[in-house]
Amino acid sequence: MMNATPAMLHLVCGKAASGKSTLTRELGDAPATVVIVEDEWLAALYADELSSIADYGRCTAKLQEAMAPHIVSLLQSGLCVVLDFQANTIARREWMRDIIQSANVSHKLHYLDVPDEVCLARLHTRNASGEHPFAVTDEQFAQLARHFVAPSPEEGFDIVIHRPHLGL
Repeated sequence: MMNATPAMLHLVCGKAASGKSTLTRELGDAPATVVIVEDEWLAALYADELSSIADYGRCTAKLQEAMAPHIVSLLQSGLCVVLDFQANTIARREWMRDIIQSANVSHKLHYLDVPDEVCLARLHTRNASGEHPFAVTDEQFAQLARHFVAPSPEEGFDIVIHRPHLGL
């Protein structure tokens, strides 16, 4: 049976605990869609090597190199792919753009525009639950936030902005 929906790459951008993984799970419910979760792969391959932001950078670079051809192959086979990999820097988005161009597919960059205080509250809840493969401290959140660059229209992505309903 042919997939009635054309292949599409979904990307997510947002600070830690902004809701990226929740959104990717929802997007992954669509037919003929594969979700690839960076944190699960990092935990399975490099758990004993990840204790700092620098470790994350080194290990995720290896993962990106290994996964890019696989992601292109999935897209070229007609599947939709949801990357639960943060698209929080220009360099990371350039890697994702290379995948889009190699696979010659449409994309959506989902930007979760969530205030830091909401992310931190969610982060504390997530850390307390123990369900996420990595606990992020407030200090690490601040360090990651310093590297965060919101996507801009000049980058040429099809950006979909998501803002939380805070009841304000």
